[in-house]
Amino acid sequence: MNNYRLKLIMLVFFGIGQIKLIYAQTDTSETSYHPYIINGWADGSILVVGGVANLLGIRNSQNKAELTLTDIQSLDPGSLTGIDKWALNQSTNNRTNYLNYSEDALVFSVLLPCCLLFDKKIEQDWFDVLILYAETMSISSNIYEWSFLGPTFQNKFRPIVYYTQLNYDQKNAGVNRNSFYSGHTAAAAAATFFIAKVYSDYNPELGDNKYFLYGAAAIPPLIVGYFRVRALQHFPSDVAVGLGVGALVGILVPEFHHIQNSKMSLGLYSTPEATGIAFTWHPNFLN
Repeated sequence: MNNYRLKLIMLVFFGIGQIKLIYAQTDTSETSYHPYIINGWADGSILVVGGVANLLGIRNSQNKAELTLTDIQSLDPGSLTGIDKWALNQSTNNRTNYLNYSEDALVFSVLLPCCLLFDKKIEQDWFDVLILYAETMSISSNIYEWSFLGPTFQNKFRPIVYYTQLNYDQKNAGVNRNSFYSGHTAAAAAATFFIAKVYSDYNPELGDNKYFLYGAAAIPPLIVGYFRVRALQHFPSDVAVGLGVGALVGILVPEFHHIQNSKMSLGLYSTPEATGIAFTWHPNFLN
């Protein structure tokens, strides 16, 4: 991480400290509305186990075997779908700049949930929301690293490998097997859709207007994904899957902690054909 990104993170957290100080010195009215419930043992265990699994997953995905010359020469651009072929028509000269842009956009997206502290109802539950956010990002990372969709089980070559303008040494890194899916886009989407979900839960008076928030939440991860394609790191389909996975995690983690989720039930069922467990769920964010 370069000095620019480090300064950005320090500036944001300094700002958070100032916000907390202002709130502490202001006589604000308390509200009894707390939409989430946090279980210390359960959520703490998820964070600890998730952190360890994340470290192991990073090692797996980053230590893949280098591409051989045969691997590169056997590629068939004609086998790609129409939308993915767009990734093969980029300039190779600007890929480093776009790579840096994608990193900066990701940092911006991951820090955006700090803006939730400007809502006084959320600020009073800042620790619970922080736990939820840490859990969201941990689960998003582990789905990327350990699910069958991620690079631990997938070995899709990045677009950069297809470019004949680049020499073998510029394309043979093992991480170039990690095109599917875009982890950067997934992380950005998890962060921004988390904002939309949490803000909507604390402000139910929004009604259907909350869907404008969800629409806006798609913009930062789409920007991250665009930069990743221009950096020759991913195909559009990789970005689309990353956006979908991240959005689901950003919404569902807070939803599963919703204390007023009366539309979730677990019970037994019995029919002449079978007996078993029945689980029903009608998520609140669809209401």
